Amino acid sequence: MEDTVLSLSTDRHDQRPLVEQIVAGISREIDDRRLRPGTKLPSIRDLARSHNVSRFTVVEAYDRLVALGYVRSRRGAGFYTAALGLAPDRQFAFVDRKHNDDLVWLIRRLLQADEGTILAGGPWLPKSWLNDAGIRQTLSALGRKHGANLIEYGNPYGYLPLREHLALSLAEMGIAAASSQIVLTNGASQALELVIRKMLSPGDTALVDDPGYYNLFGNLRLSNVQMLGVPRNPDGPDVAVLERLAAEHRPKVYFTQSTMQNPTGTSMSPRVSFKVLQIAERHDFHVVEDDIFSDLQLKATPRLAALDQLNRVIYVRSFSKTLSGSLRVGFVVCSPQLANDLVEVKMLTSITSSQVTERLIYLMLVEGHYRKHVGRLAQRLDEARSNVVSAFERIGLEILAEPYSGLFLWARFPSINDSMALADRASRDGILLAPGRIFRPHLDPSPWMRMNIAVCDDQRVLLWLERAARLDGRDVAR
Repeated sequence: MEDTVLSLSTDRHDQRPLVEQIVAGISREIDDRRLRPGTKLPSIRDLARSHNVSRFTVVEAYDRLVALGYVRSRRGAGFYTAALGLAPDRQFAFVDRKHNDDLVWLIRRLLQADEGTILAGGPWLPKSWLNDAGIRQTLSALGRKHGANLIEYGNPYGYLPLREHLALSLAEMGIAAASSQIVLTNGASQALELVIRKMLSPGDTALVDDPGYYNLFGNLRLSNVQMLGVPRNPDGPDVAVLERLAAEHRPKVYFTQSTMQNPTGTSMSPRVSFKVLQIAERHDFHVVEDDIFSDLQLKATPRLAALDQLNRVIYVRSFSKTLSGSLRVGFVVCSPQLANDLVEVKMLTSITSSQVTERLIYLMLVEGHYRKHVGRLAQRLDEARSNVVSAFERIGLEILAEPYSGLFLWARFPSINDSMALADRASRDGILLAPGRIFRPHLDPSPWMRMNIAVCDDQRVLLWLERAARLDGRDVAR
């Protein structure tokens, strides 16, 4: 039997990886019945040659089609389209577990790192920077209060006094929101998950920053949402690419960080912010603005939510990064109807959030502990940033852009094409780097690395980077 000729096209200018283009093209031909059950597909060698891609790309594409139930592999005979009825839900049955396994491995390393490991690319402030004493003091005061606040479930929207206080602080940022538009969550991660569950269905398309937040990418994969990456420039997303992807793919949501973006540390310029909102209006999608590092900003700048007034923008924040990873309190702010819808999803998935931690956060806010604490953090980060930028320039590390606030720098050695091997080498020396590959929606290679300013202001990290810089690009990766 001769191999079938496919009506398949690949485009290297497409934002999707070649593997995904091949999978989408073949699965579409099968769904449209242009390829009948039992049809033999081109051999790996022939498909790679005819479409000018590597054999590895074809192997991975065929493996994914097998996992989806579209294709059957016959040992020694090749690949054949599957019989009908083998996978009735195959269109949405696939989660890219390989990619998520890589992310789970990284998160586990971060959470279970030995005391001696230096988290140079980690997502958190050093423990010594956090206000442990203030938390203990407030927790003790909370425990002395009478009532059932330590044992009851609480309101599905979250603790009302905290929501009212947040409404006032949002107003200071120019974001007008009633307490009924604020839903408290178990950190920003749950806030994003609620939005995904409510607004996206399997097979839908979402736009994301590239590079961007890897936890979000993993969550979208679990929900079988197709991600399209929007390149991140020093002044924000590439609006020309954003416009093109929105016109071609009709996404429902764009997930982004307007200020102190993770991992680049960059912020949107006013010009880019306005264009993002205009594109969202033209192409009818929502923008989820993740502002988790908001309180580390020395000088406040306009947010998308303030410019849009929660028309198309959904605003997300958290206290986990600035106060404590154990106090999982975040919140989402949006239109009244959407807030009600998110609460319904919250009740179905977790009933409610922790009233104890919400009351604790409220006390720290109203008693002034938190404002003083984050003021000290922002100032300390500003000093560390100046030191680290100077040191990186001396060492020979290139920085995408020097941010004016926040926790991260996006840096690279000019001689290295993929920082993954460098990260492997660093881990053997007790230093955990965060290679750029893990911040890309489809884990494509990247020379860049996320560097934690607070941790990199440490001579042990700088000395290691100096030693790495003395080697040429090939040896650095060994």
